[in-house]
Amino acid sequence: MSVHLPPSALENLPNNEDRESASSGSEVEDEEDNNFDDWVSESVEEQPCVSLFDEKTLSSVSEALKYDKEVHGFDLDLVCSNLSLDFHQRIRLINYIRKQKPSAAEVSNLKGDEAFFASDEYLLPALEDDPLLQVQNDDWSDEEGPSVAQPEDLKTAIRRIKALENELSRAKQDLSDYRALVSRQVDLARLVDELGDAAGPSSQPVPRDDDSHYFESYGENDIHAVMIQDKVRTATYASFIMGSPALFKDAVVLDVGCGTGILSLFAARAGAKRVFAVDASKIANKARQIVKDNGYEDVITVIQGKIEDISLPEGIEKVDVIVSEWMGYALLYESMLDSVLTARDRFLRPEGVLAPSQCQMMLSLCDAKEIYKERIKFWSDVYGFDLSAMSEDVYHDAVMDVVGPETLVSEPYLIKDLHLGSVSPRQLSFTSSFTLVSTSDRRTKVHAFILYFDTFFTLTGQPIPEGTEVHIVNQGDAILAEVWPVGALPGRAPKPVRRESQGEGLKKEKITSFSTGPRSEPTHWKQTLFFLREPIVVEEGTVVSGTFHCRKSEGNSRELDVEIHYTVKNEGDKEPGDVVVQMFKVR
Repeated sequence: MSVHLPPSALENLPNNEDRESASSGSEVEDEEDNNFDDWVSESVEEQPCVSLFDEKTLSSVSEALKYDKEVHGFDLDLVCSNLSLDFHQRIRLINYIRKQKPSAAEVSNLKGDEAFFASDEYLLPALEDDPLLQVQNDDWSDEEGPSVAQPEDLKTAIRRIKALENELSRAKQDLSDYRALVSRQVDLARLVDELGDAAGPSSQPVPRDDDSHYFESYGENDIHAVMIQDKVRTATYASFIMGSPALFKDAVVLDVGCGTGILSLFAARAGAKRVFAVDASKIANKARQIVKDNGYEDVITVIQGKIEDISLPEGIEKVDVIVSEWMGYALLYESMLDSVLTARDRFLRPEGVLAPSQCQMMLSLCDAKEIYKERIKFWSDVYGFDLSAMSEDVYHDAVMDVVGPETLVSEPYLIKDLHLGSVSPRQLSFTSSFTLVSTSDRRTKVHAFILYFDTFFTLTGQPIPEGTEVHIVNQGDAILAEVWPVGALPGRAPKPVRRESQGEGLKKEKITSFSTGPRSEPTHWKQTLFFLREPIVVEEGTVVSGTFHCRKSEGNSRELDVEIHYTVKNEGDKEPGDVVVQMFKVR
């Protein structure tokens, strides 16, 4: 979904070039008339509405809000604004008040971090057809709201009308999504009631479970085959672990999300004294057999369970090194980093090291023309029929695919730098500004923003020096051709080539790294593409700037909600024009 906003809507962003042609004015006005009529016919503002704090029914939503303000001293819109509540949190607040019947003073003293603001129980309407649930004043992005200043001329007025129209459309979509969610929740509630009638009464609500499918998927063979066969990934881990005896010799190592146990095997071969391999999925059973088959059961202990719940055996409280391959699509998809940070805080010694130690998220402009043809343009003419409705999801869901270096139309911009030794879980939801300058030597179309990440390993776990360049792995790279011995018993393994002596490892900071970007050999992470509803026409020197918003999805904490605000300014333009906003799911 994309929205055009006037420049004044985002004080901290420059404006976009004006992509509205003069002839679009009448089209916008016609669309505005149609959408306005639809909105009037669907409006719930004038439906009777019950007060939040007593049984009095008022003639409309506005009258009910006015009544609560005058009689009970409670201003719903002000409370939502002060607590920075998003659409669904506002819904939960209303249903909480109607179900639990707190006083107006108690609600006014809420801090916004109460448990019910995250509970799906309060997404279910407490009052059937409650019109108050269908009126929205705020959204989760403060910057989206169009300016309410009086238009200075017809052109400005038309822009603002279109911004309002898109804002209205998005509000309707939010309400539609909410109705669908409520429908699913009601069906689930009925099923729970039926099961409860059969199994006996229970007052406990059903907790949301984002983990079951996630861990089940990692119990299958195919996903592990894909990861291990990713030579860039696996060979880089092997190179760092087995080439760092100064770090791993006689160390106690924790492998978070061990899967088949391949990283634990590398650590044992590198000289680790003890390795604790933890995985919550049933793959842990195969990992135990793999450890035994390779003769490392006296070094590696496999523990099945969540890192948040397990305890280390034999009185061991802290470890020297934590290894984990936790990265997901767009780096943060799957939210496994949260578990690694939990492991860090629970088990890592103060001087301990995380491997990897740092990851950087990079954003760039991408023409993506081939994938555009395959995923979007293809549907516009299929045997003479227009099936373009099939491409609509591409503008809502990020696309995971591989593009070549020639598709990049700008140098990458670092939008998030995660040093694993110091980052906190709350910093994994973030907003970052960016500026991308076109490097194209000819006029071309940018169909997408592209996101990828670079990963770094250091012996000390300290942040990499500023300006450190990631190692780009290409075909024929020595790391891909390396023959890593497997299957030998401890003490009998042939040493890998180019292995540093312990003294060498202590003398210098060794940095190992790999990239998932278009300039490197492709990885199983591919790249993440955010396709634009309106391609950007750029030439050399065109500046695309804005903000990148990323947070965990409300519907599933392992998925991501991404929102990109951007403007375009070509050379010769005095000012950029409208801010364009587009939202995506990474799932």
